[in-house]
Amino acid sequence: MSTVILVHGAFADSDSWNGVIAPLRADHRVIAYANPLRGIDYDVAPLNDLIRTLDGPILLVGHSYGGAVLTAVDPDAGDVVGLVYVAGFALAPGESPATASALAPGSTLADTLVQVPLASGGADLYIDEDKYWHQFCADLGEEQARAMAVTQRPVTGAGLNDPLSTGALWQSVPSWFVFGEDDRNIPAGAHQIMADRAGARRTVQVAGASHVVGISHPDEVVALVGEAASAAR
Repeated sequence: MSTVILVHGAFADSDSWNGVIAPLRADHRVIAYANPLRGIDYDVAPLNDLIRTLDGPILLVGHSYGGAVLTAVDPDAGDVVGLVYVAGFALAPGESPATASALAPGSTLADTLVQVPLASGGADLYIDEDKYWHQFCADLGEEQARAMAVTQRPVTGAGLNDPLSTGALWQSVPSWFVFGEDDRNIPAGAHQIMADRAGARRTVQVAGASHVVGISHPDEVVALVGEAASAAR
């Protein structure tokens, strides 16, 4: 049985995968990785450690910044057979999430961010609660969006701005992409550029979907993960 590791992104948490976990567990072992959101090099280290403990084929599924983290996974850490980017950053070496989101015009994230300086240096970044619904998850209901805004986890400024310091895992592992037409964090055009240069096996753009396509359209995500798992057998 293959293992699916779900890697959440910034301004969210592992429970953002709740809508896909149950259907995926019918055919796979599922682990929702608790992404620290401190910076790509920092965040990928325990993910590599986790992968090294697992036997059998592994599918990595990343949302948003989580895609940047799985892109940095050590190719020798384990039997990673596929990558599924769910509105995720498939960075090129030397590229940061901030520069990748600017591959095409349209991101409005920067104007919604609130900085909290850290005593250790740098800053945590949150999306302003009053702007969260429209910016992050406009295709969800208001009550759900407001709860997500309150429980969002911050990412460091370094997490969004530091470049990928390793090779890109998609250079040696097949990839699949799904993203929303109305993503306001990472424009659909930027997703398409990343998918094209990765040589994606399939690219799915969901009409009317926001940045949280995995929450608002879980069936499409589950289907794509299933396709990736079947192709890897």
